[in-house]
Amino acid sequence: MSDIEKDVTPPKTEPVVEPTNWEKDVLHRFLASSITEQRRARRWGIFFKFLVFAYLFALLFALKPNWYKFDKDEGGEGTGNKHTAIIEIKGAIAADGEASADNIITGLRAAFKDKDTAGIILRINSPGGSPVQAGYINDEIARLRKKHDKIPVYAVITDLCASGGYYIAAGADKIYADKASLVGSIGVIMSSFGFVDAMGKLGIERRTLTSGEHKALLDPFSPVKEEETKHLKAMLDNVHQQFIDVVKKGRGDRLKDNPDLFSGLIWTGEKAIELGLVDALGSSSSVARDVIKAEKLVNFTPKANYLDRFAERLGVSVANLLFQASASNVMK
Repeated sequence: MSDIEKDVTPPKTEPVVEPTNWEKDVLHRFLASSITEQRRARRWGIFFKFLVFAYLFALLFALKPNWYKFDKDEGGEGTGNKHTAIIEIKGAIAADGEASADNIITGLRAAFKDKDTAGIILRINSPGGSPVQAGYINDEIARLRKKHDKIPVYAVITDLCASGGYYIAAGADKIYADKASLVGSIGVIMSSFGFVDAMGKLGIERRTLTSGEHKALLDPFSPVKEEETKHLKAMLDNVHQQFIDVVKKGRGDRLKDNPDLFSGLIWTGEKAIELGLVDALGSSSSVARDVIKAEKLVNFTPKANYLDRFAERLGVSVANLLFQASASNVMK
């Protein structure tokens, strides 16, 4: 046999050894652990990016805190171009709502302080709310009108001006509405539920301990007491009379002698004119153009604090990330 033939002899190969079950299990656990760690690192990376972005955002607004307050700088020196200031009163009037006394009064003061304000419009679309908040706003309107007697204040009703909404409107020089606007509901309400009979049918016993005879006033699980009902009715009548006095003071002789005027009923804008609750039909644009003679509208309603809104959304995002991370750990 030649040397060439010897060289082409195939080399010996080692037999392939298949991994055992325990080796497969170790490999599988290693790969799963590696993937889990990568996911966890990615989530924390997103979280810290959010924190950095929030810090930069907060720093930006700290340097320019008035960017988010009004459409026009508060108390500016004026440009010589007169405008009509708008204050929006939307939704329920409540201390923690958009139509709170703090928000509305802040906008009012800014509008009166601005040198270019020719007149102010309270644009109202509200079902009412807290008589205390409405009273604060009405009192401040009276104070500012006296201090700035050359700047008129008009209320313009859009869809609805009921109860506390009209409490505020009564402080304006004149009130305008659309013919289909809903106006009125001059009254006070307090409501509750009673579950006494239902508890009796279900065999449930109510156990209440108080240190005062009437501390459980309006408890829906206890029988109504006549003396407590009488007390509450007197209290509501007192607040109602305060409301009536404010409306009479604001509207004066324009109110018609109608027994239903302060009954809590509501009317259309067209009917409200006949009753003296509204002076004329009109919109914000028409009042600015034809009454105030300053067609340009500038909104002085305090806007939402975007920093607070961003922080709230950031908190939700972080909560979602943490929830996903915890859910992932549970699923493992």
